[in-house]
Amino acid sequence: MEIDLEKHPFDLAFHPSEQLVVAGLITGDLHLYRYSEDASAKRLLEVKAHVESCRAVRFTSDGKAILSGSPDCSILSTDVETGSVIARLEDAHEAAINRLVNLTEITVATGDDNGCIKVWDTRQRSCCNSFTAHEEYISDMTFASDSMKLLATSGDGTLSVCNLRSNKVQTQSEFSEDELLSVVIMKNGRKVICGTQTGALLLYSWGFFKDCSDRFVDLSPNSVDVLLKLDEDRIITGSENGLISLVGILPNKIIRPLAEHSEYPVEGLAFSHDRKYLGSISHDQTLKLWDLDELLEGSGNVRTTQTTAEDSDSDEMDVDMEDSPSHGTGRKNAETGDPSTTTNNFFADL
Repeated sequence: MEIDLEKHPFDLAFHPSEQLVVAGLITGDLHLYRYSEDASAKRLLEVKAHVESCRAVRFTSDGKAILSGSPDCSILSTDVETGSVIARLEDAHEAAINRLVNLTEITVATGDDNGCIKVWDTRQRSCCNSFTAHEEYISDMTFASDSMKLLATSGDGTLSVCNLRSNKVQTQSEFSEDELLSVVIMKNGRKVICGTQTGALLLYSWGFFKDCSDRFVDLSPNSVDVLLKLDEDRIITGSENGLISLVGILPNKIIRPLAEHSEYPVEGLAFSHDRKYLGSISHDQTLKLWDLDELLEGSGNVRTTQTTAEDSDSDEMDVDMEDSPSHGTGRKNAETGDPSTTTNNFFADL
């Protein structure tokens, strides 16, 4: 199934319980669609959310609102039913917001083009901490809920681990020769996988983040812009050449290409709430919904519910976790052609 978005998309997200998908566009618009197996997708909303591009979108856990972030430095909460503004936080960052992820029921995190990460307390409706571990844009973030650690990758070639309990940058990797573009936690929290600009996958062992423990280079020379965890042993990759591939981790191997979105880079990947569909977006201005069972047929497919990776918070595992100072106060700017548990009432009544 293909949806013509008419403009270049930057991010997509699926509703947590209904057949709805939203895309954030270069124009600053949000497009919300209802999809079904037997009919063409229907656009429900077209909202001018930001004056600049909409780089990051997520639904709240109750599905009543869409959260979005933009280079205009604002964070917006939009009502799913009406498209009206629930709340807008202006000047949330000093630089363009590039990523937005949900943390706990009362916190969300945003990352910007200057390498700053901010954690927002939605009860206090304010920034409760900020981290400046990076020198370049925040390309991706993922959250290990059991240990309250936020992992981030950056265009400066490093991976950081921010401890939300101690409010410190707990550790940071050595500089890689590559820009790090994407990150997932796998193997029940024992491994962290990062995609890079040269196409290598860097594997880090939990607690040993200074240097990667393994490199998988079979996807080179095309950059791995997006990583999506299928299960503890397999990931789906989106690459610069438009290919979507299924990759095994430990043992490391390309199981097989799954699809080709287009000849342009894959900008985003996401699963529908029931994991029936894989959504992909690219520079060809289309959102494609792939039947996941059909894609995985013959690949040992088990369409299981995605589980949160369990990581260890023990002293034995945190061997290289040296505290670094946190300071209060992107993805490369695609607008110029250079090379995602949620909160139910995000910034309500700000």
